[in-house]
Amino acid sequence: MISRSEATDRVEVAPARSPLRGRIAVPGDKSIAHRALMFSALAGRGSVRGLPGGADVQATLGVLYGLGAKIHIRGVESDDGSVDEAEVLAPIRAASGPLHCGDSGTTMRLMAGVLCAAGVEGTLTADAGLAKRPMERIAEPLRRMGARVETTDGHAPVHVRPGALVGIEHASAVASAQVKSCVLLAGLRASGTTTVREPSRSRDHTERMLEAMGVAIERTATSVALRGGQKLTPVTVEVPGDLSSAAFPVAAALLVPGSEVEIEGVGLNPTRSGFLDALAKMGADVEAIVEGSSGGEPFGRIVARGDRALRAIEASGELVVRSIDELPALCAVAAFAKGRSVFKDASELRKKESDRIAAMARGLRALGVSCEELEDGIAIEGDPDRVLRASSPIDGSNDHRIVMAFACAALRAAGPVTIDGFSAIRKSYPGFFTDLARLGGRP
Repeated sequence: MISRSEATDRVEVAPARSPLRGRIAVPGDKSIAHRALMFSALAGRGSVRGLPGGADVQATLGVLYGLGAKIHIRGVESDDGSVDEAEVLAPIRAASGPLHCGDSGTTMRLMAGVLCAAGVEGTLTADAGLAKRPMERIAEPLRRMGARVETTDGHAPVHVRPGALVGIEHASAVASAQVKSCVLLAGLRASGTTTVREPSRSRDHTERMLEAMGVAIERTATSVALRGGQKLTPVTVEVPGDLSSAAFPVAAALLVPGSEVEIEGVGLNPTRSGFLDALAKMGADVEAIVEGSSGGEPFGRIVARGDRALRAIEASGELVVRSIDELPALCAVAAFAKGRSVFKDASELRKKESDRIAAMARGLRALGVSCEELEDGIAIEGDPDRVLRASSPIDGSNDHRIVMAFACAALRAAGPVTIDGFSAIRKSYPGFFTDLARLGGRP
């Protein structure tokens, strides 16, 4: 079903000839792992269990090492780079040089807030992809708090000099967990109260973890506030599986009739569950069962079955905010749902690792799907009986989620589909194609 070429960085996915079946565990949630590592370093101690592999988390570890944090990695590294435990033994002290964030937007934006919270000066640098993403959205509120922040034409490198900070009330133009988290982290060291207001509620991993570490937070439906001067209490965080990674085997199961796939230990934070809610509106047979919690985060298992016809949906506003990272997977599913699906209020997709709106529209058309690229989203003409045309190659845009989305869609093609840039999956889900092949019953 799947063959890969290291030499050309391409992967060929053949159509599924039988249902997908089995049970898998996806890598740990990198959004939670980033925060657990950073917050533990601010607290001076802490333990992170089930630390995922992938380039983004490695970037955060590298930045923390560059700030003098002492982190001991325990346990055997698995095939996907995850480890049993990372124990933080010493806090952030000072930057030993430039702090390279790789291609991880979460690392760069949250670390700007961490530098302010720790009172440490530093320069955050980036790979070419991340260097194209906007950084003034964090720089501007930090400046109003009293920090000196210099960007490079609004982008990385970003130099942060904390100074004496004061609390502010920041109204974010977009619902962004990264911006919110950066400002709240700086607020830990600011005098007075820091408040962040958003047009709709973004994911709340930062709030949950800060509360688990003893920080008092006040919340409304679209605002978060905390008082400066509060200290973090070290905790042990069990990192659940990443729902954004789980979205792709779920999508694959829904697209192949007769499939049944179970994903264990997945994070089920309601501010991240827009993907599951959208699938429910499409009529998909997907169950999410909460089985416990850690660090304020609920987790459980997801069971997806490919036994129902899907219908088109229109998604916008809060639903899209809660499923922004999973929209490429939803686009793949929508190609096989009856009717015209429309996803709007998703302009943030143009500022990810790639312009995901343009990338999905381009690839879907190459596979024979009629779609319209909107300024802030995409409209897709779905057909439950569709068979995609074989195509070689599809541009994966060097974007992990684009590559995985087209790999799922390729399971319903007339012949093999070649996708460029399979190595991009190392960013979040290095074992994706191994899991997909295992579920398909063929190597």
